[in-house]
Amino acid sequence: MKILIAENSGFCFGVSKAINTTIKEITNSNNQIYSLGPLIHNLQETKRLEDLGLKVIDKVSDGKDSKVIIRSHGVPLEIYEQAKENSIELIDSTCPFVRKIQKKAKKFYEDGYQIVIIGSPNHPEVIGINGWCNNKAVIINCKDDIEDMSEYDKICIVAQTTLTQDKFKELSELVALKGNYVEIFNTICNATKQRQSACEKVAKESDAMIVIGGYHSSNTQKLVEISKKYCDNTYHIETVDELPTKVLSQFETIGITAGASTPEWIIKEVISKMSENSMNDMLEAIENSMVDLNRGDVVEGEVISVNDTEVMVNIGYKSDGIIKRSELSNDPNVQPTEIVKSGDKISVFIIKLDDGEGNVLLSKRRVDDIKHWEELEEIFNEEKVVSTKIIEAVNGGLIALVNGIRGFMPASHVAVKYVDDLNEYLGQEMDVKIIEFNSEKNRVILSRKVIEKEEVAAKREKLWETLEKGAEIEGVVKRLTNFGAFVDIGGVDGLIHISDLSWGRIKHPSEVVKEEDKVKVVVLDFDKGNGKISLGLKQTIKHPWDDINSKYSEGDIVEGKVVNLVDFGAFVELEPGLDGLVHISQISNEHIAKPSDKLEAGQKVMVKIIEIKEDEKRLSLSIKEAENKEAEPVKEEKAESKDEQDVTIGDIIKSQDEE
Repeated sequence: MKILIAENSGFCFGVSKAINTTIKEITNSNNQIYSLGPLIHNLQETKRLEDLGLKVIDKVSDGKDSKVIIRSHGVPLEIYEQAKENSIELIDSTCPFVRKIQKKAKKFYEDGYQIVIIGSPNHPEVIGINGWCNNKAVIINCKDDIEDMSEYDKICIVAQTTLTQDKFKELSELVALKGNYVEIFNTICNATKQRQSACEKVAKESDAMIVIGGYHSSNTQKLVEISKKYCDNTYHIETVDELPTKVLSQFETIGITAGASTPEWIIKEVISKMSENSMNDMLEAIENSMVDLNRGDVVEGEVISVNDTEVMVNIGYKSDGIIKRSELSNDPNVQPTEIVKSGDKISVFIIKLDDGEGNVLLSKRRVDDIKHWEELEEIFNEEKVVSTKIIEAVNGGLIALVNGIRGFMPASHVAVKYVDDLNEYLGQEMDVKIIEFNSEKNRVILSRKVIEKEEVAAKREKLWETLEKGAEIEGVVKRLTNFGAFVDIGGVDGLIHISDLSWGRIKHPSEVVKEEDKVKVVVLDFDKGNGKISLGLKQTIKHPWDDINSKYSEGDIVEGKVVNLVDFGAFVELEPGLDGLVHISQISNEHIAKPSDKLEAGQKVMVKIIEIKEDEKRLSLSIKEAENKEAEPVKEEKAESKDEQDVTIGDIIKSQDEE
């Protein structure tokens, strides 16, 4: 008789963890330990745990003032509140895969989705998940359930972890037709998928199949269903006493699998009874296949399952290995699913052969570190640029991951310019250079500043090569002074003198621009040797005198602003760069001794354009004629002096200088 044993038979990770946790609590506690419902769907194992001291209760309140274990199936949210009310300490052994489904159901329910659970409505896992969405989920176990289902705008579909892949695919596709927006999550446990796949493989190669597990165990029933699909002679048993030995003796090849809640000792009893010799051969083969491990070894393994906190790896040892999240990567923010997935072949470092629960503790990070240190040394020696990710801001600088290794970037090397808040770099990726390296001391010092200096130098050289007088370019205002504005035009600063900011009169550059303004400027002159560039802003627009005839005519009455008062009159600005003189005799119909008797700087006034002399760039204006625009033009009074009669540009400049 040939015996084929399916891989991944027996306790899954979640059940194994619940059993080990329970035994540990019973052993270390002097008080009574309870479980809310049978810990697993196996009468024999439940009886064994009861003999050890575990009591099963149906209501959490029955465990008042004591410890109550939540089985791997999980419970509704309300149980946690009831435990607090009854002073109960919960030992939560909910399977990580089940917890993931519970959180997903809660999130999407709160987001307005109708939760649909594909599974058995009476299964404790399904009841627990429903309790995380206010018990409002629709439970679908067959096609008939879908016919009675209402239609919804948004639907979120999850699966009982022990469901078969075929059933989930068929029912989820039909449920999806009931909603406008549908999110489908295949939450069948990885261990369940692997167990079902292994069962199918053995069933196809066997003349008869033995499925060991509780009659009320959902995952065991699924294995029976799969076995019958590929092997007509399938037998479901709970204990060794139910083994049909006489019937099995007629078959040459017999396959064996077991549900996730079937303890190892029951599986061994069944195999032992079937064939003592076969059992010995099998145990010897298993023993020979096991690798000999030591702490500090680096071995190859295959990822079995991945969740938010750890990764399980098959390393060919008598027990599987576990990689805690902290041992996956040096990046504390990375998710395990972003690093590995089920089926991946990876190298791991042996940290500990037994973590107290029979598992081997592994590290992927430490294996990666060995390789990455070698790569970083080469990068340092060749002065290469390397990409890094900022993960933490600390006193004096930033912590960054470079090729998976933690490095330090001093604040003085983060940028060319001073950085006020280092936190703004968190999560950013940037190119850096390694300026100090010592693998023995785990020391990697990084610099972004040296790269920026190189980039600035390259930009400057390129700018000087392409700079041309009269060219119009863009820049950013970086600094204001009393005499002008400095503008960054691509790694080099140029100066806009205050006289080249506006065609009009200004007292300070801030009247025209402010820091960080983007501006277009004209290159007036430059001297590479002295590193000086003169820029003009006003030159990017026409001088008001260039098209004065298109905007103004003699006789027009317009608004202006008094910008300067002199003895012989007032200068009024019609627009920046366009001033005209209101002679003292044209200020008022009344006789005034000086312009300040009627006017003040900054005052808005209406003026009439008396004369435009475009070639001389002179405007003659009148306030009194604007005020009395319907009257006959007032003849000019005879000037008392030549200065009053014919004011020149020199007079205007002189009056401004005196002011």
